[in-house]
Amino acid sequence: MPASSSPAPPLFSDAGAGTARLLGYLLLAIGLMVSDYRGDWLGKVRDYVGLAMEPLYQLAALPGRGTRWLFDYAGERDSLITQRNRLREELLVAEARLARLQQVQQENRDLRQLLGGTQGLVLRVRLAPLADFEVDPFRHRAVIELGQRDGLRAGTALIDGGGVYGQVIDVGPLRSTVMLISDPSHAIPVQVRRSGVRTVAYGVGQLDRLSVPNIPQSADIQVGDELITSGLGGRFPAGLPVAEISDIQADETRLFLVADAKPTAALDRGLQLLLVWVEPAGEGEVGPPRELASGGAP
Repeated sequence: MPASSSPAPPLFSDAGAGTARLLGYLLLAIGLMVSDYRGDWLGKVRDYVGLAMEPLYQLAALPGRGTRWLFDYAGERDSLITQRNRLREELLVAEARLARLQQVQQENRDLRQLLGGTQGLVLRVRLAPLADFEVDPFRHRAVIELGQRDGLRAGTALIDGGGVYGQVIDVGPLRSTVMLISDPSHAIPVQVRRSGVRTVAYGVGQLDRLSVPNIPQSADIQVGDELITSGLGGRFPAGLPVAEISDIQADETRLFLVADAKPTAALDRGLQLLLVWVEPAGEGEVGPPRELASGGAP
């Protein structure tokens, strides 16, 4: 039977050979440190070794880079989806607005065709100082300091800072008489600014109240609605404030409504009024148009 080989002696042993070997290793380490400190040649070795190991580093970093790329891609995708949805909503809203604008444009064309007869007309005004004022239960009158010499004619409307005041009913050489809208014999075509319902407002002999009778039960009118001139009849230009609805109730027949309205004009005070009329553009702006003049030159 062959003899078994004896185990190798330990690196550090109490024997003299082990001590010599340890000293040799220490001297070698010291020599390497001194040479590296003096010439830095081990740094070059490390650089070469690092360069050789770079593919391994890149391979080891692939999982982390892939994970980060997936997270970035997912976040960017969600952001793009959100932006796409927002832009799609904005596009739908823009298309709806465009369709609405096209509809409004067509409505404007239709209205211009309907109002073709009023194209080229402008609203003219002239100051009319108040000279006298007469109020009793049966007649509401005022006198202005304008007459035939100023080219004035019966039927011209007057307003103050609040709304329609009345209309000229008699023209003298130097002065003219005005009937207030509150006069019991006065009527003015009006319409509700909010709903467009047309009706007629009548004076009742009170400076703070007009009557609006014969309103259909189905009419869209309510307390607080503003009444403006409708332009029908040709006396008052359309769109002038007249009164505000203060009360609505059924009439005696229960078939119609009757409304009370408060005039917007200050009928019981104020000394300055304005004559208002409509004329073709390009006519003189000093007084009423020539066709309103009575008898001769304006």
